[in-house]
Amino acid sequence: MSTLFLAHTEPDGTLAKAALEALAATIQLAEALGAPFSVGLIGENPGPAAHSIATCGATRFLTITGPEFSQARYATDAAAAEALCRASAATLVTAPATSRWNRVLPGVAHRLGGRADSHVTGLGASNGQPCVTRWFYRQRMEAVFTRSTRPWLLALEGGIAAAWQGAAGTANAEAVALTIPAPRTLVTGFEAPAADQQTIRPDADLLFVTGAGWTKKQADGQIKVAEAETLIRDFLRLSRSSLGSTKSLVDLGGEGQSVLPFLSHLNQVGQTGSTPRHAKGLSTCCHGEEPHTVGWRFIGERRAISLDANCGWARGKADILYVADAFAVMAQVNALLTQAAESSPQG
Repeated sequence: MSTLFLAHTEPDGTLAKAALEALAATIQLAEALGAPFSVGLIGENPGPAAHSIATCGATRFLTITGPEFSQARYATDAAAAEALCRASAATLVTAPATSRWNRVLPGVAHRLGGRADSHVTGLGASNGQPCVTRWFYRQRMEAVFTRSTRPWLLALEGGIAAAWQGAAGTANAEAVALTIPAPRTLVTGFEAPAADQQTIRPDADLLFVTGAGWTKKQADGQIKVAEAETLIRDFLRLSRSSLGSTKSLVDLGGEGQSVLPFLSHLNQVGQTGSTPRHAKGLSTCCHGEEPHTVGWRFIGERRAISLDANCGWARGKADILYVADAFAVMAQVNALLTQAAESSPQG
């Protein structure tokens, strides 16, 4: 049994947090199996990244280098992953579940005659064989299973383990030769919203979830979408938190109802959305039980603001519940955050 850990470098040549978390999980699995593991890196210049994890305990460091590997592209990424797998002769391959690896691992498994599994949330060993944990049926059922087919390629979800921390060193990297035809696609640049318009921040300490109550009639019988938008945007700007939403709020536009224009399905959490991982979470105007049971599984401390103390979310799902009007509470919170920002040395 031998394991290969796959990773791609970031634009600055480093390894992302998700890669270091997957590396830590791979190390733990290798120790449980009592088997060696190798590291395979791709990028324009993966040498510095290899040196940064030189003391992780890997027996081999394999690299594929070149400007064509600096950008995500199926043809080049799949070819590089296949070459690294063949060079290492690994029977088990792990990689962080980034959009880049999720896109290519199934195709690589097909080329190698193996199998691939994604959304892996746990690794372990049983009778000397690896076993994995993942969720099925819209994340309502958890299963632990193993496979006999090799090689077995696994995409590991973020947060599966604490990010690896160790001293840098000098890695004896082996360059794997790979000749590929000229790519038919070329990355010419990126278009992204301004930093203050970005609402999805995976590394934020706080997840702020909005519910359909923000767009419903309030106590005075009026719909206050514009005021809701201002309150939510101001809180995101002041707190630098990440924004989530329930399915009901995201889908209101299709029902002809008022919507918050800055929300999309990318913000959706729950059974049909993402399962984010943040130290804390604050739910506002949410009344659904299942979205939070599923979507908030990995949130550390969960708080909620709701006028209905008996709603499915408030009863048993929140660690702390504020029975209050979210509009009034968030207006006061924003005022306090603004005051704190103005009085801080950085202004």
